Amino acid sequence: MDFAATKRMFELPEGMVYLDGNSLGPLPRAAAGRVARTVEAEWGEMLITAWNKAGWMAQPRELGDRIGRLIGAEPGSVVLGDTLSIKVYQALAAALALNPGRRKVLSDRGNFPTDLYMAEGLISALDKGHELVTVAPEEVASHIDDDLAVLMLTEVDYRTGRKHDMAALTRAAHAVGALVIWDLAHSAGALPVDLAGVQADFAVGCTYKFLNGGPGAPAFIYVNPRHADTARPALSGWLGHEAPFAFDLAYRPGEGVERMRVGTPPVIQMAALDAALDIWDGVDMQALRDRAIALSERFIEGVEAACDGLTLASPRDPEARGSQVSFRFEEGYAAMQALIDRGVIGDFRAPDIMRFGITPLYIDEADIDRAVKVIAEVMEHRLWDRPDYRERAAVT
Repeated sequence: MDFAATKRMFELPEGMVYLDGNSLGPLPRAAAGRVARTVEAEWGEMLITAWNKAGWMAQPRELGDRIGRLIGAEPGSVVLGDTLSIKVYQALAAALALNPGRRKVLSDRGNFPTDLYMAEGLISALDKGHELVTVAPEEVASHIDDDLAVLMLTEVDYRTGRKHDMAALTRAAHAVGALVIWDLAHSAGALPVDLAGVQADFAVGCTYKFLNGGPGAPAFIYVNPRHADTARPALSGWLGHEAPFAFDLAYRPGEGVERMRVGTPPVIQMAALDAALDIWDGVDMQALRDRAIALSERFIEGVEAACDGLTLASPRDPEARGSQVSFRFEEGYAAMQALIDRGVIGDFRAPDIMRFGITPLYIDEADIDRAVKVIAEVMEHRLWDRPDYRERAAVT
């Protein structure tokens, strides 16, 4: 796998080490031209006829299949559109409807807050006595019981990078008659995923992190083919209708995963994602994973050797973490601002976590070594100890 070649496919500012691809991927070189073509040659020249002539209406399924290859999904089981929050809501609503005799939803306290917020909102709207139970990540397996309706987890913890055992937890949930939803926000494009192999019921994810689709890029949803024609979409938007342009006044769900479409697809954003997925078409996910582990180990070893003040928050076993490394530091926000000022871009998650995404498509050994050097300088000389570095921005 030639990762030097994939690195050349991205616009990366000179002198910057970008370790925040787990939050927003960098710009693929081909994306600007692809977006310009969509705007000028398609929207500009074809106008509304581009929905047919340029294939805009079919893109959510076509791009869904390209992402499906990266997450081990069956052909025709993934569709794009809307936001991750919307897709979480749809998946959970559909799963609860498929398991009507039970009321317990189980998640963990490491789940991304929006997933839990959406679950709370749905449960309140349903008003049927459902309960959201959250436990420590390592305690999930022991709380899977005969009362469970849905197990809803993010495979990789957004703070620490801790990775759940998807296969084992899915088996355990299915053994007691529960359904399973996996959030792949920090998995898709980061590590091999085998949704079909583990027989996941639903999965959701975003495309602006490891997949490099750009800010605001659409989310995706996976529905196992065994549920595709019975799952209720909950949000019955017109593009999830069996015949959108029949303009029937009564909703009839579309065929298969098409019913999980809601509103008009974001055409310009999909153009950028299309360019990003061209890079992924040549990527072997196991080779990517092996490379990410090697770079992560190099990073951890270097930081721990040079910085006494940082404590590893991620699992030490590389097989137990995703493609990010997190360290705890009481003044982590200020320290991250000092790093950013010096060209090493990571991010901060409250209360004390400094996150670094390890993304082999454009990060190599030289980047890792430079990052370690800058981190060591910032920590050794307390370069973070400035009032302006402690002033919290809107996005951390």
